[in-house]
Amino acid sequence: MDMPVYNKEGEKIDSVQLDGEKFGGPIRTTLLRDAILMYEANKRQGTACTKTKAEVAGGGKKPWTQKHTGRARAGSIRSPLWKGGGVSFGPKPRDYAYLIPKKAKKMALYSALATRLRDGELVIVDDLNFEAPKTKQMITILKALGITSGSCLIILPKADEVVWKSARNIPYVKVATCAGLNAYEILKPKRILLTREALSNIR
Repeated sequence: MDMPVYNKEGEKIDSVQLDGEKFGGPIRTTLLRDAILMYEANKRQGTACTKTKAEVAGGGKKPWTQKHTGRARAGSIRSPLWKGGGVSFGPKPRDYAYLIPKKAKKMALYSALATRLRDGELVIVDDLNFEAPKTKQMITILKALGITSGSCLIILPKADEVVWKSARNIPYVKVATCAGLNAYEILKPKRILLTREALSNIR
């Protein structure tokens, strides 16, 4: 499977052969769903907390006698049935994180890449070398490559502070490295911009 390679001016200068295992395999929608649910669950803080009847202040005294008042039996004004009372079965701090197998995460990443390729949302650029951080220059490159609106993920082979500083002030543009790549990051933006070197470093 051949894919065109563009320079920073948006001109096609070469083509590259894509790995069939990573970009040409079947799209495993169920596995993608499992991976996305895992990444979303791992992002949850799990700090929601409600007080039970035992934790709400007050209510130590029985409001009225048990019998002969004509009113319902009550043992505490902090009952969940009362206003200001405790919460029954409410949320407590917990850890929502869990993991799927490493092989499943890798296959989910490949399925996400294959999805983006088949939808025509993957662009390969020869390099993104900058002499100094220039946001205006990065915007010019994105426009030349046809990325004019919507979110975009720029994937680099390794961390590059100059590229990161050039893109950090552009709304909805994010820079990532191959090492931290996953299916969630691939599916979240509208377009994916890969450098030629990053293409061979995806594992």
